[in-house]
Amino acid sequence: MIQRFLIFSIVLFVCSCGAVDDGQMRAVCTIAQVSDVVRNVAGDRIEVINMMGEGVDPHLYKASPADLGLLSRASVVFYNGLMLEGRMTEVFEKMQSGPKPVIAFGDSMDKALLTSPEQFEGHYDPHIWMSVNMWADAVPAVVEALVNVDPEGEATYRANGDAYQKKLADLHEWVKAQIATIPREQRVLITAHDAFGYFGRAYDIEVMGLQGISTVSEFGLQDLQRLVEVIVERNVKAVFVESSVPAKSIEALVAGCKGKGHDVVIGGELFSDAMGAAGTDEGTYIGMIRHNVNTMVNALK
Repeated sequence: MIQRFLIFSIVLFVCSCGAVDDGQMRAVCTIAQVSDVVRNVAGDRIEVINMMGEGVDPHLYKASPADLGLLSRASVVFYNGLMLEGRMTEVFEKMQSGPKPVIAFGDSMDKALLTSPEQFEGHYDPHIWMSVNMWADAVPAVVEALVNVDPEGEATYRANGDAYQKKLADLHEWVKAQIATIPREQRVLITAHDAFGYFGRAYDIEVMGLQGISTVSEFGLQDLQRLVEVIVERNVKAVFVESSVPAKSIEALVAGCKGKGHDVVIGGELFSDAMGAAGTDEGTYIGMIRHNVNTMVNALK
């Protein structure tokens, strides 16, 4: 009840006052992956503010009073959508009827490419950044939104958008080549939650998660036993923890395999719903993807 009242208060305040006019144009974004795309397109013309920092799980994120200030100062708002941001989704959907542009990356996706896992209650899998090609499809929408709020910067935004899409196209080909170096029978990616579905489809690697699409769901003994059997039967060498999900689930999986006489190692930490620290390679989308792929290849190959 308190959370719903807070959501209503945020929407009411932001929609009633619009953007705070202090001369500075701002793009407020939810997850770091979204922020990084916007930052690459915006360049130095617009301040880009990231709401959910390093290690934050967007599935569990709850609106805070500080969010009210951020959103009220925004010239434009970007979020992933597809239910990734949990309760914040309601805020953004209501704000879309207000005076400022509110852009969901998920709206840019070809719905034929989205998957609807049974355990996610009829919603699409929101982890669209895991396929570099799909993520690149959101860039034109970012360009148009920034041109809308800052027409004088149109040439800059269009040039930056084109350049960034070229980088993403190169990254997509690099990922394909790297994953292909893992022998097919060892191409099994097991993580804490089911965030890598689009990655698996795009780059020909089988993926399994101990938890479902959303970390709101808890894994059970049956889920644990199921994956232990898969790991033992297929002689999987490594499993992976995620930076935004507690490691205890994967540690339980390793212990379960050991109880069956099979030693599987934790192959490293992957970035799934959150990126690395700001100012590091892993704090950029391209750096995050490269880190993940190198970690997978080193552990599974």
